[in-house]
Amino acid sequence: MKESFFRTMTWLHTWTGLLVCWLLMLIFFAGTLSYYRYEINLWMKPELHTNVLQQYQDLDLAQTLVQGQTYLADTAPGAKTWMLRLPTHRLPFVGYAWMDAPKEGERRGKFHEHIVTTEGEMISDVRATKGGHFFYRLHFDLHYLPVPLARYLVGFATMFMLLAIITGIVIHKRIFKDFFALRLKKGPRSWLDSHTLSSVLALPYHLMITYTGLITLMFMYMPSAMEATYDGNRKALQKEITPVSTPAKPSGTPGELVSLSTILPSVLEQAEGKPIRDIRIQNPLDANSQIQVVLRNDSRVADHEYQLLYQGTSGEFIGKVGDSPSSMGKAYDTMIGLHAGRFAEPTLRFALFLSGVLGCVMIASGTLLWSKKLRQKQQKQIDQGARPSLGLYITESLNLGVIAGLPIAAASYLWANRLLSADYAGRYDAEINLFFTGLGVTLLLAFLGRINWRGALLTGGLMWLGIPVLNALTSSENLITNIVKGQWFIAWIDLLALMVGGLMLLAASYCKRKIDNKVGNKHKTKVQDAPTTNSVKAAESAQAIKEHV
Repeated sequence: MKESFFRTMTWLHTWTGLLVCWLLMLIFFAGTLSYYRYEINLWMKPELHTNVLQQYQDLDLAQTLVQGQTYLADTAPGAKTWMLRLPTHRLPFVGYAWMDAPKEGERRGKFHEHIVTTEGEMISDVRATKGGHFFYRLHFDLHYLPVPLARYLVGFATMFMLLAIITGIVIHKRIFKDFFALRLKKGPRSWLDSHTLSSVLALPYHLMITYTGLITLMFMYMPSAMEATYDGNRKALQKEITPVSTPAKPSGTPGELVSLSTILPSVLEQAEGKPIRDIRIQNPLDANSQIQVVLRNDSRVADHEYQLLYQGTSGEFIGKVGDSPSSMGKAYDTMIGLHAGRFAEPTLRFALFLSGVLGCVMIASGTLLWSKKLRQKQQKQIDQGARPSLGLYITESLNLGVIAGLPIAAASYLWANRLLSADYAGRYDAEINLFFTGLGVTLLLAFLGRINWRGALLTGGLMWLGIPVLNALTSSENLITNIVKGQWFIAWIDLLALMVGGLMLLAASYCKRKIDNKVGNKHKTKVQDAPTTNSVKAAESAQAIKEHV
């Protein structure tokens, strides 16, 4: 404990933020991009850019179901599962998909999906990519690490962030007044104002996203409640929180699947106005087939899935799944819904995205402020020829490598999607590896002193500005044509790239002006000192001449 409560909270705020800030930066950065993971998915599949936008409000549902059932029966008669994906405001296309039976040692079989264009043509050859789902999984699985270890690390960092937010509220005595203060070109004072402004402006979001992030994995972090209530039976707990239908087991006897159009009136009646998201058929050509109709729940915060079950060969209605969730299930689904933001319409989604950006600014400005203050303390010794301390060297290198490296890495990921051959067998993993290569190279150059802020920001800015050009050169559509056709789901990524690239170039320009000002001040000092030196030399020369005479 320090000598006062305020100093104790300040110390706790500083170190709980500093110790995990670079991991938190990765988590926040990837999580913020996850708000547009479906749009990123679509952008990273240029084969789908030609007329895939479906007006799902005017879709002929019965005809679509008949066409999909016929197509899947002809294309994948031996599949374990069929799926007819209907268009939504986030996935604006009709898809016919199936999953093969899993091979020995596999948990799930291979997934295939063919997309229907607005002209009724089928797109079957789509490049393999994880798309925006990579960022979604990255922000809590960290990719290369074992999943349990990664989630414990993420939970540890999230708990530290929650402590940093709470202590930050405590130590801000003038939180309302400081909200309106942004003093530019004032050194550490400017970084403090940026940190305060970004923290307070999105404070409700920061508290919500941190707390719900912990709640999503609470049974992993605190399993004692599950052990006590359910005797360690995780399946029983899962069934109460998110009830799902039991998969039908194949009988081995062939059976004819009922036409989906014949059960459509019953589906619409049982759905009670809820739109259909997709239709899944288990064991489609078996006597024990089952039809699962999944209903959309976009208008509610709670991320709860509703299903209607039908017997496959007779079309008999079996029942509903998820129509009466438990109180625990409602609370848990609400927390998941708040965290993931799947309920958000475009305007609210953009507001959540901006809040995530402010979270990145909060983390970055906090660690930059700490390194600026640390350098100020050592500046006199550094000016006298001493080397910066190890702590300052590591902090400044990590700041540059992570803060500037993450946008470079994300741009590398998008560039790799278009530059790697579409039929390259290892492209799925190669795209992800190039993301971490971009981040790793930036970190390495930062630690070696081979790159500065201006160079890193300029590189990232040019890479992001080049993304719309790259899309135009490698896709049948471009930013202008996508806007004209109303394909905003694709155009938005190009627009986002222009915004990110422009902001990074502005930041690089600021760094250049700052460097030029430093050089100018040094030159000005030398020029001001020069007349004094010349005057002394002239006086000495005059005295020497006088003495000589």
